Amino acid sequence: MKDVSGSLRTGLVSSVLLIAGIIIGLVAATDLGWTPFTKAQESPSPAVEVAIPFPVPGVPSQQPLVEVARDVTPAVVNISTTRIYKGREDLSRNPFFEDPLFRRFFGDEFFHRFEVPQERREQSLGSGVIIDPDGFILTNNHVVSMADEIKVFLGDRREFKGKIVGNDPKTDLAIIKIDASELPSIPWGDSSNLQVGELVLAVGNPFGLNQTVTMGIISAVGRANVGIADYEDFIQTDAAINPGNSGGALVNLKGELIGINTAIYTQSGGYMGVGFAVPSNMARLVMESLISEGRVVRGWLGIIIQDLNADLTEQFGLNETRGALVSDVLDDSPAQMGGLQRGDVILELNEEPVENVNQLRNRVAQMPAGSTVRLTVIRDEERKEFSVTIGEQPKDLSAAVSESTEMDNLAFVGIQVEDLTTELIRQYDISRTGRGVVVTRVREGSRAEQTGIRMGDVILEINRVPVHDVSNFEEVVSKIKKEDSVLFLINRQRQTLFVSISGG
Repeated sequence: MKDVSGSLRTGLVSSVLLIAGIIIGLVAATDLGWTPFTKAQESPSPAVEVAIPFPVPGVPSQQPLVEVARDVTPAVVNISTTRIYKGREDLSRNPFFEDPLFRRFFGDEFFHRFEVPQERREQSLGSGVIIDPDGFILTNNHVVSMADEIKVFLGDRREFKGKIVGNDPKTDLAIIKIDASELPSIPWGDSSNLQVGELVLAVGNPFGLNQTVTMGIISAVGRANVGIADYEDFIQTDAAINPGNSGGALVNLKGELIGINTAIYTQSGGYMGVGFAVPSNMARLVMESLISEGRVVRGWLGIIIQDLNADLTEQFGLNETRGALVSDVLDDSPAQMGGLQRGDVILELNEEPVENVNQLRNRVAQMPAGSTVRLTVIRDEERKEFSVTIGEQPKDLSAAVSESTEMDNLAFVGIQVEDLTTELIRQYDISRTGRGVVVTRVREGSRAEQTGIRMGDVILEINRVPVHDVSNFEEVVSKIKKEDSVLFLINRQRQTLFVSISGG
């Protein structure tokens, strides 16, 4: 037999000597500076912290995010609201009292004695941002508008009763007040300087989980036509926003308030990567007006405007599809006194471009009454300048009414009409009837849409009464009660037909 143990010992000693030689060689090579695993450098490189999954200029570590979250979360509160529904419970509704013979014998008056008051309470949660150390809190109108009771819970677990100071459904904002002082607050940021891709934090109380912080980026700015409020200029973000976040803070990496989280786009009821926040500049103006005036004072020109499309751009001899087309100028309005006319296309406001109707509306609304603005317009393919003094939007003239003739009657809710003009006749390919008003908007889901009223329809008669123009339309409609049925005679694609909308 061979001496196996001796061979093993010899092999082991050889392996140890080989490994030791390699280690000594690497150490020596490193000292000489010619190791293939390092690159020669003239000076030692500084240590770099990488704590986030992607490079952000000026943010070398996670510490700024930690500090921002620590600073802003105490100023974001939990708002619990209760709505009370009152009714009467009929205790006679049991098998014994339901007997027909029994009820016939005693009569209905007897059973009314068994009705007792009943109260049902519905609770919901939202968020709010302390914007003043003396207890003023900014939140969404939809969080508190229908509440009979409001409770505010601070981060330190203190509880206060909240009172609505003022609300503005047109921007979905509200101010509530609690009896407290020396509270933590968040400084205001300038939302006009936001850039797509900028990192932001959303702070709120999703699903009642107090002071939750999520991180994302600004996905878009200037979002409009979302269908949430009348005045829309939303910041879009992918920072996770869920039910209960409404009214919470959207902050930048300086810890400044740049938006009030308002809504999400969802098909599941939860976060899907698209959230919307009211920009801080708009929110601040609304807040200051509500606190000082008890209402929101908005600037007003007194014009009806519409967006341009490719056809209108060509008809008015424009080079690009941007601006706001003036389809009407209200009598005795600031615009009329300033010289604006129907058919003008507003391209600039105070030398800044006007992209669309929504942008112009928002900018004018945020201007103080009495201030003077300079409008650049195209009229008859010529560039003209006008100075217009901003007026105050009338109290009885909502945003919808100031830019349409939409009525309160159920049959007319959702319909906007305008006088027949050459431009509208061309746009909708309308036969020249010589009378009537053209439908330029039908709100989605309205009774008018469900019945079949379409954009481009020319209303010739209402309940067999001829309609000649918008003024005549309003006069006829004013005599119709809300619960009345309405019979329209319309001209559609050069054919006349009747459309009926049932009342009440």
